[in-house]
Amino acid sequence: MTFLPGLSLPALPTTVVWDSAMTSYNFGLGHPMAPERMELTARLARSLGLLDLEHVTVTAPEVAGDEELVTVHSPEFVAAVRRVSEAPGMPDLDRGLGTEDDPAFAGMHEASARIAGGSLLAATSILDGSAVHAVNFGGGMHHASRERASGFCIYNDAALAVQKLLDGGVHRVVYIDVDAHHGDGTQSIFWDDPRVMTISLHESGMTLFPGTGFANEIGGLNALGTSVNVALPAGTGDAGWLRAFHAVVPQLVGAFEPEVIVSQHGCDAHRLDPLTHLNVSIDGQREAATAVGNLAARHCGNRWISTGGGGYSVTNVVPRSWSHLIAIAAGRPVPLRTPVPEDWRSYVHDKYGMHAPELMGDDVDLWWRSWEVGFDPNDAVDRSVMATRKEIFPLHGLDPWFD
Repeated sequence: MTFLPGLSLPALPTTVVWDSAMTSYNFGLGHPMAPERMELTARLARSLGLLDLEHVTVTAPEVAGDEELVTVHSPEFVAAVRRVSEAPGMPDLDRGLGTEDDPAFAGMHEASARIAGGSLLAATSILDGSAVHAVNFGGGMHHASRERASGFCIYNDAALAVQKLLDGGVHRVVYIDVDAHHGDGTQSIFWDDPRVMTISLHESGMTLFPGTGFANEIGGLNALGTSVNVALPAGTGDAGWLRAFHAVVPQLVGAFEPEVIVSQHGCDAHRLDPLTHLNVSIDGQREAATAVGNLAARHCGNRWISTGGGGYSVTNVVPRSWSHLIAIAAGRPVPLRTPVPEDWRSYVHDKYGMHAPELMGDDVDLWWRSWEVGFDPNDAVDRSVMATRKEIFPLHGLDPWFD
């Protein structure tokens, strides 16, 4: 093991959801959602010593039952997934099953329900007090809506975790989504629920699937101001991405006063991702995860559930980004200049013929301008941020110009 401790943070009880059976969520050869992402992440986290820490419990998820799935999905949709899972040659395109994005495969229901069960397990561990932090890096299926699969996502595990918390007595939850794609499914599920604030920071729908997530999407009539969207221009890098995050997320989390934070850490905002057009680094993604953890410490008694999500640079980006997420949740952040363990690099080379990165970070400058220095109307990122602040901040007693 080559684990190197980083900053001295509390060693809080942490649940990490993992079992090799989770890789059965497999849309087939050539599909961007490669199941190897999960196996490589678990292997790297273990090589770093993160899964062997005394306060970290690695737990295999159960397959979620239909009675659990229908807390956020319709019974008709769950039944349709079961049918297509048993007969992949008979897709249900109206429900997004058997499309190019979500090809049908035998066992699809069980594989998807196991991912969902992982985030339900995370929520249970928070509710029963066995953990304060929980990570399901195989989860984050944020495009699935109540009635439809979409964007590589069948069941919305993050929404299931949020609903589990609400049903378990939690009064307010903030869901933070930093995937390059808009968290449209989770937003739609809680669109009119005032107990849940969904915050999505993503590439603009003008240039990226699913084409939604604009500042004027602010929630239903019973929950105005609880759907928050920051639509960033293509090409946004660390400085703009982190400026936008810190100009919107901490203020709204403080105003909403959640009891638990659930976050989605799709790492496809990375500059090497083949499906998106942002320019974020591993260093920036690690910084965002740290910021979310700090918000949970400040406002939620540390209670925090984090998931994975998108990310399609399978060997270069995903395992490093999600290993940092696990490390931060475990209170043992890995310094960015830590060498990637040689045993892991050799495994990647031998199995995939790829040269893995040498360091756990991208060695970039993470400087960004805080919002306090002022709004620049000539900056496309600032215009996106201000659009969101103008729509949302007054609904929470905040000044869009100064708070």
